[in-house]
Amino acid sequence: MLTAFTNGTIYTGAQVITGKTLLAEQGKIRALVNPAEVPTGATVVDCNGHIVAPGLLDLQIYGGGGYLFSAHPSPEALNAMAQALVKSGTTGFLLTLATDTMEVFHECIRIVRNNPHPAVLGMHLEGPYINPAKKGAHTLELIKRPERAELESLLAAAGGMVKMITVAPEMCDPAILRWLDEQGIILSAGHSNATFKEAMEGFQNGVRAVTHLFNAMSSLLHRDTGLPGATFRDSSVYASIIADNIHVDDNALIISKKVMGNRLFLITDAVEANNTGASQHVAQEDHFTRPDGTLSGSRLTLMRAVQRCVQYAGIPLDEALRMATVYPATLMGIKDRGRIEPGCRADLVIFDHQYKVQKVYIAGAQQ
Repeated sequence: MLTAFTNGTIYTGAQVITGKTLLAEQGKIRALVNPAEVPTGATVVDCNGHIVAPGLLDLQIYGGGGYLFSAHPSPEALNAMAQALVKSGTTGFLLTLATDTMEVFHECIRIVRNNPHPAVLGMHLEGPYINPAKKGAHTLELIKRPERAELESLLAAAGGMVKMITVAPEMCDPAILRWLDEQGIILSAGHSNATFKEAMEGFQNGVRAVTHLFNAMSSLLHRDTGLPGATFRDSSVYASIIADNIHVDDNALIISKKVMGNRLFLITDAVEANNTGASQHVAQEDHFTRPDGTLSGSRLTLMRAVQRCVQYAGIPLDEALRMATVYPATLMGIKDRGRIEPGCRADLVIFDHQYKVQKVYIAGAQQ
């Protein structure tokens, strides 16, 4: 079926286009054409002057739709989470697991592998290979150093489903980091107390990204700039950031964006209320905490993070959208998402100028 999206401002990821009609066919973007060139018989979607953008991509999210997935690993929880995210404009995500037992990891991986969903890009394991000194909301007793045999077993069970692992590079044998990189795993430094030197060594050994910049990591000090300073210094390294003015002050967001440019991308780090297992979260007004009060997750949607970047950090909308589409897709090596280009999957979010999502499409099908 050929669908024509008309009367919208199209943010392609490379430019902002008005006065054109977006054609999608067989689940993919076909072309941008003049309205008079729309083929007869096409299904016309009037975008009512709203914004048409690539579906958003969240590389770190633990739950949604009322479920923290690691506490309720089931097809029902996975579908509820995916539906809630898609409704909010996120058409692709890495289902994320915080530090837990290997049994929980294996069960979660099994459920995700056996129940494919078009919005699931894969899985992100945040831990357990992190630094106890920067554990944040992670369970201390489950933190450990990585061992090759355990990782081989885990990745074999995952069958390619695990795409990203957050590690503290200073706690890992460089040979294991290099091996994980060779397996195609995106290594991200986080929950780390690395010095500047240790962080740079981690980058040289395969670490390509940094998890939730500034949170649960060594500080940027004038005598040792730590992991944040190394992130700023190495122009090949990406970093995620939680733009809610709780995890990170808006001024830190502004400064980071000025320094990092297209290496900084948005995540939600969103969780759901849960009172069982290793990851327990208590809902507060605009965030989540552990029962002891430790900050443990956000209540963001990625669309609200984009909105905050524009309204509070002064980032132009097209660039804020790239932080939630193009840049995470580039880090992941995904060629057919995060952009509106011929041949890309027709994952689209249509939202108004108050950032309220109106319609969402995955592979050209309205959700």
